[in-house]
Amino acid sequence: CMDARLDPAKYAGLAEGDAHVIRNAGGRASDDAIRSLVISYKLLGTREFFVIHHTDCGMRFFTNDVIAGLLDQSLETAKLGENGFEDVGTGPGSSEGHYINFLTIPDPEAAVREDVARIANHPLVPATIPVRGFIYDVRSGRLELVVGAEANVG
Repeated sequence: CMDARLDPAKYAGLAEGDAHVIRNAGGRASDDAIRSLVISYKLLGTREFFVIHHTDCGMRFFTNDVIAGLLDQSLETAKLGENGFEDVGTGPGSSEGHYINFLTIPDPEAAVREDVARIANHPLVPATIPVRGFIYDVRSGRLELVVGAEANVG
């Protein structure tokens, strides 16, 4: 995830240069994340992929419809209020947000399993690369393997 509070290398016990860390909103297996993973293994020799989501992720607190609606109203930064995100901008907005899947996370464990499966089953990812999915607990500092979130492990 791109959450600025978190340093994936630190909580995974990695030193600088140990891993290629690919970050995006929610840590999701988007087309661009998979593009980076393919480059990482094909050109740089990466031999294993980890999908790591975390507790208290902001991607749990809205849906595609919510963000598309906010973008309809204005392109200014929304504020989180008592009733969720609220647009405080004065416009103009854009309807283009309705054409994007923002890959929100209503169920963190299901999202990890989905992302592991998407990566492992991608036609450009060989079946010899293990893919494992974890959730990092921001309160306890523990990195937990998600049940059912492993592929290509021998």
